[in-house]
Parts: sequence; structure tokens; C-alpha cells
Amino acid sequence: MYVSTKWLNDYVNIEGIKPEELAEKITRSGIEVDSIIDRSQGMTNVVVGYVKECVKHPEADKLNICQVDVGEETTQIICGAANIAAGQKVIVARVGAVLPGDFKIKKAKLRGEESNGMICSLQELAIEGKLVPKAYAEGIYVLPETAIPGENALPLLGLDDQVLEFDLTPNRSDALSMLGVAYEVGAILSQGIALPKIAYKESTEKAQDLLKLRIDAMKDNPMYVAKVVKNVKIGESPLWLQNRLMAAGVRPHNNVVDITNYVLMEYGQPLHAFDYDRLGTGEIIVRLAEEGEKITTLDDVERTLNAHQLVITNGKEPVAIAGVMGGLNSEVHEGTTTVVIESAYFAPASIRRTSKEVGLRSDASTRFEKGVDPERVIAAAERAAQLISEIAGGEVLAGSVMIDELDKTPERIIVSPDYINNRLGMKISLEEMLSILERLQISTEAVNGQLVIDAPTRRQDLRIKEDIIEEIARMYGYDEIPMTLPVSESIPGGLSPYQAKRRIVRGFLEGAGLVQALTYSLTSKEQAQAFALETAPVTELLMPMSEDRSILRQSLIPHLLEAATYNVARRTDSVALYETGSVFLGEEEDGLPLEVEHVAAVITGKWVDHAWQAETKTVDFFVLKGIVEGMMDSLGLAGGLSFEQTTIEGMHPGRTANIVHNGERIGLIGQIHPTEQKKRDLKNTYAMEMNLKKVLSIETDVLLYVPVPRFPSISRDIALVVASETSAGTLENVIRSAGGKLLKNVKLFDLYEGDNVEDGKKSLAFSLTYADPERTLTDEEVVKAHEKVLNALTTEAGALLRG
Repeated sequence: MYVSTKWLNDYVNIEGIKPEELAEKITRSGIEVDSIIDRSQGMTNVVVGYVKECVKHPEADKLNICQVDVGEETTQIICGAANIAAGQKVIVARVGAVLPGDFKIKKAKLRGEESNGMICSLQELAIEGKLVPKAYAEGIYVLPETAIPGENALPLLGLDDQVLEFDLTPNRSDALSMLGVAYEVGAILSQGIALPKIAYKESTEKAQDLLKLRIDAMKDNPMYVAKVVKNVKIGESPLWLQNRLMAAGVRPHNNVVDITNYVLMEYGQPLHAFDYDRLGTGEIIVRLAEEGEKITTLDDVERTLNAHQLVITNGKEPVAIAGVMGGLNSEVHEGTTTVVIESAYFAPASIRRTSKEVGLRSDASTRFEKGVDPERVIAAAERAAQLISEIAGGEVLAGSVMIDELDKTPERIIVSPDYINNRLGMKISLEEMLSILERLQISTEAVNGQLVIDAPTRRQDLRIKEDIIEEIARMYGYDEIPMTLPVSESIPGGLSPYQAKRRIVRGFLEGAGLVQALTYSLTSKEQAQAFALETAPVTELLMPMSEDRSILRQSLIPHLLEAATYNVARRTDSVALYETGSVFLGEEEDGLPLEVEHVAAVITGKWVDHAWQAETKTVDFFVLKGIVEGMMDSLGLAGGLSFEQTTIEGMHPGRTANIVHNGERIGLIGQIHPTEQKKRDLKNTYAMEMNLKKVLSIETDVLLYVPVPRFPSISRDIALVVASETSAGTLENVIRSAGGKLLKNVKLFDLYEGDNVEDGKKSLAFSLTYADPERTLTDEEVVKAHEKVLNALTTEAGALLRG
């Protein structure tokens, strides 16, 4: 909602209050002001000019040489607009003027002719093209005859204005009108508001003699008011009216249409104007559409209607989709002389459903679907009739054609001051509460210690006690609510052990150089179970937004791969992402999806890229394996961690492993299959996923710190020849099992296949470290322990000591 401060000042006195100060007060009272728009855009030296003479440029067919009276003098300006002509009043940026974008106007020569300034279009004054009247969408803007050459053009065009942009929450539809905003600002400033004074001369002829009305769908349209205005002269709206519409973000069309839009913005009550002669029957019937019935709306699109949609008809065919858009067959046009003004109350649910189904969302439908003020339906019609009489020379026929079965009884809310104070944790006096409600012009009476409130119909959001509490709190001042701490026997707050461990995981992964990603929980049928650690019946949405977002995921990897592809496609060659989030595995006993938290990571590209040191390292399996090991170590779970080769669909058959802890599978790690990489336009890419809930639920021993050894350790290196399929992990487990308490560390440092090693065999070299924290070991003790290891390797793993 755009709120012109000049327009607002018509209803509530805001003279002397800076727009920034007003915006701050409004924001603090509960309606957020997103921005303050200075319509002048810093422009200077922009004046009214009178084109005394206009001739073609001798050297350019599309240029004109104009002699323009700018008040103090007549100056020559070259203009290329097709609609420039002698006798026009125009907008002139004189030499030295500054236009939006810090564009400075200087003297110039165009094809040998001097130009002292610029004749401007509205677009050049920073008015959006979609708001410029169609007649001036191309070319310069022509001012009314009453404009005086030399006067400042900005006030004339309403550009000496500040516009507040409101970001309204759905419940505050009352502020979708200037009067609604005036009530709000009046309450904030403790002022009353001045409502428009409606007075006009009626014709002796009665509206009921020309127009008949029938409503066949009373549930969806309980109130309908029609005014008839004869002898209307269609033309341009006066400049003040065009300026106010453009400030509100509405494009001017002609005087009658502009008046209906003006009243819409002023009262928040949508109106529609029909050409009486085009109706043809002198009759309006409101009914539900027939299934498959068609209408061509004002945007020149033929639309097919459903049987539950409300339409306005002339008794024969639809002339408007009620509350959404009028029909082309009854549009007000240049030849219109008699106008029917429609003002009605349509059921919000009906309008919202129709608007959605026909694919039309207008200013009118936005207000109808939120609920308009029943008490303004008649007032808005009368206001429009008054303005058409004044601006378009219309003759308003006596009375209105009306059917009214709408219940306008205000919502009664009874609440005690104690209830309000208890909920707010404050001590606001009864007198202060009554004062606040009076400022808001909410009818209130104190009866037996209770506030008896009749909520005004303009405030459709006031329905329950809590709504009144909110009104009092925001007008009293949210800043006045005292700050208190919860009182409890135990210390409030803090992380649970699970949450603390999850933070450790995230902190480690980010410290390792991975970036956290947040991806959709919904995926497609094809991707729902891809790379899943475990599968279960999938959970499908009944009404998905699309097929790509129709099923709850059972793995985090597919969406992380999508994110990697997205980044690589935008020339981010090195990607390292991780995510902690839920996967959904079947149902729980209550029928809801079973959520299990997982952690996953995807890396591709370079892991090390130090150009200065000429050092580059691409990611590989062992980089990601090292990250997993480091993460588990940070949780105190490094002991018992192992990796077992496996095959998983979508993963490289020779570079994939299960992540195992104390014999239980907790995750997977490996390279994405080359075919899958190619399909996703990725180079070598590695992924891992772990059941984070299972990992963080593992109990860990109390952390014990071990002092730095005082006694020296002894190392022994062994090279073993084993079958090619024997894994280093298997050998390491045998070594650790046989080494006893003296064996402190085992490290694989070499792998060899080739000359001097027979086919089907490989050589693995390990470094073994022996130590005792209490004493220095003897050679005999080390030899004895080492021989146990060698014997175990021979008997249990079939390993031969390489000579």
C-alpha cells in the first residue's frame, strides 16, 4: 500500500511532522513502513513551459525546433517527441536542472541548432511507464491550459510529495485505504479525522425508473447498491486526480474510471462503472454462472466460468465477474453518456476462489477477499456519484437501486482490564485503556469492571479478546512492555546434549571448509529414495505444487548434488556443501511421517589451490574420508570407526564404502558414479551421508586427558604381501587386536603393486609404535609383542612378510 502524505493530510493533520518521524511512529505501532519514497527524486529547476512555436528541424526529420516561454524568457529547445505541437503547456527542465539519476541539463547543439533545456515526459521525471496515462505513454506530457509558464512544475505534478510504502500483514486490510490509514495515524497522533463531505444536486428523475435489480445468489452477494448518472462527459481527469492515482501506484485512464479507482483507494471499497446503454436491458441480475459460460473481461481475454462463480449480468449475459473484473461488453468508453456505479458486498471466500480459478488478482479482489467495511458500501457509491457530478458534469439520478440483507451488527467483545494486564505482563490503568480505544474510535463502555467493546465494521480483524489486547499493547507502546526473566527452580535455557553435539558437527564441517546448505524436503519420485541409507514407504503429498516437489525425501544427497550442479553451471568450479536435516522414513504410530535427522556432504573440484606456492590438490575419496574421521573424533567417537567397501546404486563401484561404528552401519561415503556425474554435468564428485540421530545418540566415555609421555617409544615398520582384495582396514584391525596394550599407534604409509610383486598381490607397509607410559621398554618386550602381531597377520589374514 502506497500512502501519499499530501493526500493523507486531507483527513488528518500531519503538517510539521517529518515523513521519517511519521514512518517511525507508524512502524512502532504495528504497521511496518518499508520505505519512504521522495517523489521529487532531488529534481530542481523543472518549470512549466508554453510552446509558442514549433517547426521541423532542417537537418533532422524526427526533431523539432521549439520556442518555449518559460516565464522569464522565451528560449529555444530541440524536442524529438512525436506529439509536440505549438500551443501546448509542457514540462521543461531548464539549463542547470537536475533530473532523477543525477542527470544534469546543459546547453547543447543538435545538428547545428542550439537547445537550451529539455521538454520532458513523465518517465523522465522518474514516474514508472506503467503509471503514465496511455495518451502520453509515448512522448512528452501535456499540462492543462491553467498551468502558468515559469511556475515550478513539481507541485503541479504532485511530485513535491513523500510516499510511505506499507508492508501490511494479512489481518490489517483496514489499512488498504486512505481513510483506514487516517484512522490509524489519527490514533497515533491523538487526533480526530476529517471524513470527505458528500453533497451534490440530485435530478428529479429517479434511478429506480431506469434500472431494475435482482439478486439470485444472496449468500454470496447480500448487499448491492447502484447509482445512475446521466449526461456524463468522458475525458481526461483533472491533474490533481491523476497525480493522486499515480502516487498510489494506479494508472489514470479516463475521468469515470479514475473516480472509481480514487474511491477504491480512499474508502477501500471497490466500485465498478457500467455503460448503461451497453447493458441494453436496463436490468442487473446477480447470479451464479452457468457451467462453461464465457465472458471477455476488460483485459480482452475470454474466460470460461464455473457454476459456483458469481457474475453480474444484464439478464441475458455476464457483464462482469463479480468482485474481480468487469466485462468488455459493458466498458465505459469515449461515447458513454450514462453510467451505472456498482458498489457491493461480496462474500470474501467466493471472491478469493473465483479470483484464483480465473487467474485474475486485482486491487478490487484483494480487498473483497479480505472483507470490506459494510458501512462504507453506500458511502463509497455516494462519493463516486459526487465526484462524477463535479468532474464529468454528470447528472445524478435521485436515490439508489439497492438490495440490502447484510448483517452489519458489530462484533461484541467483553474483556476485563486484569485479563489484558495479565497477558501483557503490564499494569495499564483502566483510564489509559479507555483512552487508547477512544483514540482508535472503537466504541467501548466500562461495565462492572469489564470493557464492553463493539468492534467497528471497518476493523474486520477484531474478533476475540486477544485482538483487543494487541490493539492496547501496540498503541500503549511495545517499548513500554517491561523486560523480565523467566523464574524457575532450575537455570532456564541451555542446549540439550543432542543440540550441543549437533553444533559440534556443524562447527567442525564449517571449520573444514564446507558451506551449510538448506534444501527442499520435497523431491520427485525418481529422487525420493536415491542414495538412501535405508528405505521405507514414501510419503506423497495429496496436492503437490509440482511433480518435482511431490514426495518427502529419504536422502539428503540428491538435493546437495543439485546445488553443486547449480553452482558449477555458474562457474563456481570448487564446491563443498553440507546439510543437516530430516529424511522421512515411513510413518509413526500417529500417522505422521517418521523424521530422522541425517548429515550429508558433497565436494567437487579443488581442495587445495595455492597458486603462489604452485600447490594444487583436487578432492578425492580420502579428503572426504578424513573429514568424516575428524568429525567423529571431535565427538569422541574415533575409536570403533571403520570403513567397509560396498556397492550402492548411483555410486562408483570401486570407491564406495559403508561407514561403520562398532560393527553398526551409520552411513555411506564414496564417489558419485561417472554416469551420474555426467548426467549432472559434474567432474569427480564425492558424497557422504550419515544417520546423525544415530551418531549423536552413541554414548561416549568421559573425556580423559593423558599426559605427554615421559618415556621414549619404539617404532617397527613392516611390509606385508597380501591378496589384492584384502583391505588395509582388515590388516589394521588384526594388528591392533594382536598388539596388546603396548601397541599405541598403527599407520599405513605405503601401497605397492608392480615389479617384484606377483600378479593378484599387493604390498602394504605399516608403521607400528610401541610404548609404556610408566617405563622404558626393552628390546625383548618389543620383539615379543611384535612377533605376536606377525603371527596373527600370517594366520588370520594370510599375509607374508615382504623381504
